[in-house]
Amino acid sequence: MAAHPAGDSLVKPQLEYPVGQLPARGKTLEVAPGVHWIRMPLPYALDHINLWALDDGAGWAIVDTGVRNDETVKVWRELFANATGERPISRVFVTHMHPDHVGLAGWLTRRPGVKLWMTRLEYLTCRVMMSDSGRHAPQDAVEFYRNVGWSDGTLESYRVRFGNFGNQIHTLPDSYQRLVDGQEIRIGKHTWRVVVGSGHSPEHACLYCPDLKLFVSGDQVLPRISSNVSVYATNPDANPMSEWYASIDKIKKEIPDDVLVLPAHNECFRGLHARLDYLKASQDHALERLLHRLNAPRRAIDVFEALFGRQILDSEMPNFGLATGEAIACLNYLQSLARVERTQGEDGVIWYKATKETN
Repeated sequence: MAAHPAGDSLVKPQLEYPVGQLPARGKTLEVAPGVHWIRMPLPYALDHINLWALDDGAGWAIVDTGVRNDETVKVWRELFANATGERPISRVFVTHMHPDHVGLAGWLTRRPGVKLWMTRLEYLTCRVMMSDSGRHAPQDAVEFYRNVGWSDGTLESYRVRFGNFGNQIHTLPDSYQRLVDGQEIRIGKHTWRVVVGSGHSPEHACLYCPDLKLFVSGDQVLPRISSNVSVYATNPDANPMSEWYASIDKIKKEIPDDVLVLPAHNECFRGLHARLDYLKASQDHALERLLHRLNAPRRAIDVFEALFGRQILDSEMPNFGLATGEAIACLNYLQSLARVERTQGEDGVIWYKATKETN
């Protein structure tokens, strides 16, 4: 997740947090009729993820699963032991392919009749990335990070860590139910509509229930932090920031402001449209700071302070990698608007500078 420092003129909206408590470990907390909040620990600086259990009649539909590790499995077993009644998990929805969301989907769907529901790009991309486990870092990826300014020591650290993505995810089932933007799904007594966004991940599925006025936003909209939007070595000229902006506009258009937002991190909140406006304005401010920094040629790793309010050192993995990916996403976006130009030195390192029209 990225935190963009706000300018003096950018005021955070006053969001409403109507659920005055957090779920206890190994237990659920009902936040709307038939909708239960589960808080699962994470072994990262961001130390939790929110999962959701939706009343599905004879069972419970689960949205997101937590990362694959012993602690998460232990909490799931506590949830099963504390559950009242005999209703099992009926199906598993996953918003997107990141390990804290999909990590135990394969484990939960081993139960007979429990299907995995994901969008196609999230499922297939996850399968491809999991196949990197045990491989050496590809030379294309090493060259990509060398060209953005990574040192030899940082590149060696990358080689050692390469393939760790798949280690955090239980083997996915060989088949899945595809989620499609605009699709309506009956879960228990209510109909939920799939709302797809992108930028943070390829085809992120949110769920909206008009009857209950609920919006399960995953990582697409968070109340206190902004989601990381990155470019990766597999597609170095990608423009996910453009997709992120488009998704903000789409969600604001399609989802009413009076919903209770159920995010993947932090607390349930109201004030969706104000939060979307702030996310957009905050990113605008970050890009303006970046352009000011580019009054002289800079590498991607030279602009962290302009974007994030502080320098991020290469010893701070994985934050250094996330910051690199988001810096390139911002630079690619500005280049697509002809506000930044890039040149590549004889050593392969890429330099960026604001265009004369921008200055």
